[in-house]
Amino acid sequence: MSVDELLDWQVKGAPVLPEGTSIAEFVAGKPDVFSAGFLPPLMVLRDSALRSNLATMAEFCRSTGTELAPHGKTHMAPALAARQLAAGAWGVTVATPSQARVYRSCGVSRLFLANELVDPAAIAWVAAEVEAGLEFLCYVDSVAGVELLAAALPAGSRPLDVLVEVGPVGARTGVRSVEEAVAVARAAAAVPRLRVVGVSAYEGGFGHGPEAPDAATQEEVREFLRLLRSAGEAIAEVVPADVSFIASAGGSVYFDLVAAELTRGWRFERPVTVVLRSGCYLLHDDGSYLHRTPFGRTLAGKLTPSIEVWASVLSRPEPGLALVGMGRRDVSFDIDLPIARTIRHSDGSTVSATGITVTALNDQHGYLHVEDESPLQVGDLVSFGISHPCTALDKWRFIPVVDDDYRVIEYVRTYF
Repeated sequence: MSVDELLDWQVKGAPVLPEGTSIAEFVAGKPDVFSAGFLPPLMVLRDSALRSNLATMAEFCRSTGTELAPHGKTHMAPALAARQLAAGAWGVTVATPSQARVYRSCGVSRLFLANELVDPAAIAWVAAEVEAGLEFLCYVDSVAGVELLAAALPAGSRPLDVLVEVGPVGARTGVRSVEEAVAVARAAAAVPRLRVVGVSAYEGGFGHGPEAPDAATQEEVREFLRLLRSAGEAIAEVVPADVSFIASAGGSVYFDLVAAELTRGWRFERPVTVVLRSGCYLLHDDGSYLHRTPFGRTLAGKLTPSIEVWASVLSRPEPGLALVGMGRRDVSFDIDLPIARTIRHSDGSTVSATGITVTALNDQHGYLHVEDESPLQVGDLVSFGISHPCTALDKWRFIPVVDDDYRVIEYVRTYF
């Protein structure tokens, strides 16, 4: 994001400022969120939480000997990806060629497309970027997909690195057996413009609910990771000897199991780079991932929710009910509804939002059940945590980052 961009009516929630005020000028003064004239609702990111989460995950990767290519789809914010890379991330994961184009345009030199690449226009763009020096990896899970790549890649182009994807039966993309993995790997290895570099999978679909995974679910994940390992060992013969073998998995719930299963000895004599792709750890949340992250469950350490959405109390039309100016256009709601955290009165005093529950959202309104003893008043501000970071930031094009005193120290831009 250019620091010369204006902070005006085009920026959701922005204060009314003198015409021509740039984001850089505004941030330079470290304005207070509550007195600078922001127009709620407003999403903010807590800088201390971002820093803490970066350090926690970096230490986990260091201690387990794993690499991290955090999934960029979670925030689609190059400024946040830059923080992750500065903290030691191996690369950035993306889900679509368009996402890859965003991060490449912002200077990322290693991109991991955790998906199949089948569209001719996308293949041509990737091939051109690889020729220009981009390190790029993507999936194959069928001979048909290999043939599409072979037909679309320009003759004489640099080899495109591919991983054979393994998927659980009834789930998303990926081969379902070791035998299929071998067939796809051999087909890809027979194409001069492709280079097989390993195997990959997504295990996050197991037990995909709001609660912490139970022992039976965790054993299912381990069994699936053992299938991934078996597929990797079976295709190792077609991975060039001078290439570091890559085994990748690890969403935001089971990366502890991935590290445990994939970093132990393999049945071949060559180094294995284990690449995790966790995306939600940086932002974290107050709902789904708060309960499901391995930190605090099987791992020492802690992740801290960094996202807050502040909204005004618009009405208390009847006992037990309040309406705030925050709705589906502002917060994630696909897994859980937002969680009320803090009430801020007009005099600046704050109290816990205990006894307040979000029961429903319209486009621009949030319905709150309010217990009788709650001090909530019309005109108060309420902060909300969210559940599922992957569907939160896409509602905001510019998001202020605040310090622990709620002074704005940065703005990040998203590119959804």
